[in-house]
Amino acid sequence: MSLYSLNDVSYFKLNNEINRPVNGQIPLHKDKEALAAFLKENVEPNTKTFSSIKEKVDFLIEEDYLEEEFLAKYSSEFIEQLYTFLDEQQFTFKSFMAAYKFYSQYALKTNDGAYYLESYEDRVAFNALYFADGNEELALALADEMIHQRYQPATPSFLNAGRKRRGELVSCFLIQLTDDMNSIGRGINSALQLSRIGGGVGITLSNLREAGAPIKGYEGAASGVMPVMKLFEDSFSYSNQLGQRQGAGVVYLNVFHPDIMAFLSAKKENADEKIRVKTLSLGVLVPDKFYELARKNEDMYLFSPYSVEREYGQPFSYIDITEKYDELVQNPRIRKTKIKARELENELSKLQQESGYPYIINVDTANRANPVAGKIIMSNLCSEILQVQEPSAINGKQEYEVLGTDISCNLGSTNIVNLMDSPDFGRSVRTMTRALTYVTDASDIDVVPSIQNGNSLNHTIGLGAMGLHTYFAKNQMEYGSKDSLEFTDIYFMLLNYWTLMESNQIAKERNESFHNFEQSKYADGSYFTPYIEADYQPKSAKVKALFEGIHIPTGDDWKALSEAIQKDGLYHQNRLAVAPNGSISYINDTSASLHPITRLIEERQEKKIGKIYYPAAHLSNDTIGYYKSAYDMDMRKVIDVYATAQRHIDQGMSMTLFMRSDIPEGLYEWKTTTKQTTRDLNILRHYAFHKGIKSIYYVRTFTDDAEEIGSNDCESCVI
Repeated sequence: MSLYSLNDVSYFKLNNEINRPVNGQIPLHKDKEALAAFLKENVEPNTKTFSSIKEKVDFLIEEDYLEEEFLAKYSSEFIEQLYTFLDEQQFTFKSFMAAYKFYSQYALKTNDGAYYLESYEDRVAFNALYFADGNEELALALADEMIHQRYQPATPSFLNAGRKRRGELVSCFLIQLTDDMNSIGRGINSALQLSRIGGGVGITLSNLREAGAPIKGYEGAASGVMPVMKLFEDSFSYSNQLGQRQGAGVVYLNVFHPDIMAFLSAKKENADEKIRVKTLSLGVLVPDKFYELARKNEDMYLFSPYSVEREYGQPFSYIDITEKYDELVQNPRIRKTKIKARELENELSKLQQESGYPYIINVDTANRANPVAGKIIMSNLCSEILQVQEPSAINGKQEYEVLGTDISCNLGSTNIVNLMDSPDFGRSVRTMTRALTYVTDASDIDVVPSIQNGNSLNHTIGLGAMGLHTYFAKNQMEYGSKDSLEFTDIYFMLLNYWTLMESNQIAKERNESFHNFEQSKYADGSYFTPYIEADYQPKSAKVKALFEGIHIPTGDDWKALSEAIQKDGLYHQNRLAVAPNGSISYINDTSASLHPITRLIEERQEKKIGKIYYPAAHLSNDTIGYYKSAYDMDMRKVIDVYATAQRHIDQGMSMTLFMRSDIPEGLYEWKTTTKQTTRDLNILRHYAFHKGIKSIYYVRTFTDDAEEIGSNDCESCVI
């Protein structure tokens, strides 16, 4: 029997029965039955077996499935020892969805796709051996973190580590364009190359002159950003990893760019085909000044990047619009157009209602919190990467006269539920930091020199988190409650502390810090003042019990860390970022990112299979009351949770807003009708801004006519 000839299997039917209440009860046991059936009917008969670990490893090397180089750094005896350790942990999947996702998307298969060559333990082993780079102690520590699902590398890393034929280990890329044809041409080439090797690509168009701007004295000659957007969309469609995945990209534009209205209209359903972008994502960079003008219902001026750059000698992205707004308005040499700020704000909300776009980057908020020298000018495909960049200068031969810095994202995630059970929280986080450090050290994207340069100078990583709502429900805390906010505050403070500790240790070992460390708030100690002066010891009895046995750094601990960092530096310019981590969270049997769940029994549409159902992790009679759907929740609670975590995260978070087209009565005090309006989204964006949120990812709107009858509708359900 091979994967090509699977028939008469029972696991899909069993899994589907979860969504059919029986006598008012959710039959969760059906998921366990589906899991057992999947392992018996699918995995066991279709896994290639070997007589020993050595035989398996030798086969995988000889048949070009695995790279030999990383395995050659270890003795056969140690690899056997590692496998013995993993076997002793007795890992088991906890849901059908977790096992199905792993074997369908992550497990190595034979070239003809007929047989599995890896178990979960194998993938963990190869990840641990690869990221430890010959360090046996680190390999065992990494294996320990991953087999207990305290640490989850990002999909590109987890999927590709050790494979002979693979994509890059990094998750995504950010590149910027300057206002000249050479930069645009180089940018398109970069997008083609980066899309080919994997990961989404973020591009900022803010520096490009607007439609109608002069070109070498020819008034009204420039075509603006719209044709460039279309060029990038076509590039991503073409460069799609041999058809295995759709190339993915996002373009960003400053809200004060004169082409902003045309930019937003490109995503509307009724847009002209000449300008409509179907697959490209849109993001808007929003300085503080826009919120002020919209709040006061004033006119706003849009400024020509061409004339701004001529006047200030810097690309538009690097000008502080909020600081210089009045100066720009009064300067007769700056081309400008006038619109109503409130009208633009409503256009943003209309488009978010219709398509979920654009992403919102509160760029001044990000820069105010930024502890390193330089300016953040954009974000990535999921809006959580916020790092400083420097522009490049490219000549007519497409050569770099000035090599700037662009960004590659090296991501991983803590599983909050499991990390809280770690025998040593700090050691776990330090081990994860080492794994991510290997990814940044091993990354060498030479096809895009600005990406390569940024990575080699700054060694950035992004450790995040998943499973926050699962943890709240498991411990009977309402999402957004006082206890939940206190827990979030301390948890992310701990991630910050221990990643700083390990980054300092690596800098000390290597006698190397990130570029311009000496100009950072880490180097002068000012970054640490709030931590030294604050008291992060748990206040409530509930939270105190949750952190029992976990060391909470005191002001003296932070002072000692500050002194160590001022003396020996930090290896990583950036350390923390919270990605959406949707697909990989199923394998971890936990809720995605920091979001509330959307359904008790989540429905996934698999391409050739149909619907698969995933019950919320740890769902029981004790937790069901704490698993309120995001669509029924006041989004200010979500913003409060994210804002609490954001205080400790040096980059950003992929925060999604979940709305209903018909909002439940009484959810928002300003509502006089249940129909969702642009005003609702305007108010929530302003609330997020005032709470210090750096970015808003999607706005997802649920329409009630899409509701499915099933366990989610059974309000009185028990398990």
